[in-house]
Amino acid sequence: MRNQFGCPLLIMALLLSSAAGGQEGQRSAEPSKITPGQVKVPDGVLLVKGAWSSASDSVTPVPEGGSVNGGVFSDPYFGMAYALPDGWTERYKGPPPSDSGRYVLAEISPANISKAPVGGNILITAQDMFFTTMPASTAAELTHYIEDNLQSDYKVQAPPREIQIAGHSFTFFAYWSPPAQLHWYVMTTVVRCHAVQIVLTSRDTKLLEGLMTEMDKMKLFPGADPAGGAGEIPVCIQDYARDQNMITRVNPVFAEHRFNPVPVRIIIDKEGKVRHIHFLSALADQTKPITDALARWRFRPYRRGGQPVEVETGILFGPVRDRHPGPSGS
Repeated sequence: MRNQFGCPLLIMALLLSSAAGGQEGQRSAEPSKITPGQVKVPDGVLLVKGAWSSASDSVTPVPEGGSVNGGVFSDPYFGMAYALPDGWTERYKGPPPSDSGRYVLAEISPANISKAPVGGNILITAQDMFFTTMPASTAAELTHYIEDNLQSDYKVQAPPREIQIAGHSFTFFAYWSPPAQLHWYVMTTVVRCHAVQIVLTSRDTKLLEGLMTEMDKMKLFPGADPAGGAGEIPVCIQDYARDQNMITRVNPVFAEHRFNPVPVRIIIDKEGKVRHIHFLSALADQTKPITDALARWRFRPYRRGGQPVEVETGILFGPVRDRHPGPSGS
């Protein structure tokens, strides 16, 4: 069984490297001729038709909203700020979120690979624990799942253990490929009911240790309460849209019957109204009827310490697949 966090990281790293080389070659080739009525796709851009991520407003941060500016990768949703190593950059953006809540937040590598003294890669991902199909609900469980599902040609270099990075608890795990002489350092923590994972890859373990040391300067939302609820962060609760928590529920009416699952994260305000909708993966004709229905939903206000607080939860519209129960903030 191939795990979803381990071995595919090698494939992703190799694909990214090969894609970089292929796209460099395309830039040096003679431009293709464009006939009238055609639109030239920019270099390095893949067009994908189908389900995509979107949100009901452009102000509320979403996980995939991170970016690199001034040598710093920032993701407001996770409160993350990570200063890139000198001479490193984000060369290409990741794919859209999967319908199981898998994100590629950033892929960072030396800006000039051919002149870098040592090759390496930093992959920052997130897994929405509301929609994961993996049997894990904590960083430790997820890391042990990776370890237990390594293929035979990968070897454990360091078994899972808890470490501190920038004042946050992470589960650390390392493995390597003897044939490729590649090493993976995997660090996982849970923020807002997402497993945030940082994967360092290189043939040089000294480089990896140096990158880990630099990670200590990273900023991240407080990890003491992975369910959230700190300051303006909503409390995240698995399956909060249950009958006992609701006053009014209206089902969306679709013009066409689709067979794709539509994972949606919503933020419920202190009065019990849905104030923000985040579609992880939805077709264009699915977002409006779901948005119209959610606008009429009403929840009983959730309270902590006697005070109403905002709640973030997940809802899966369409076909229901098997998934592992995620974390709960209740």
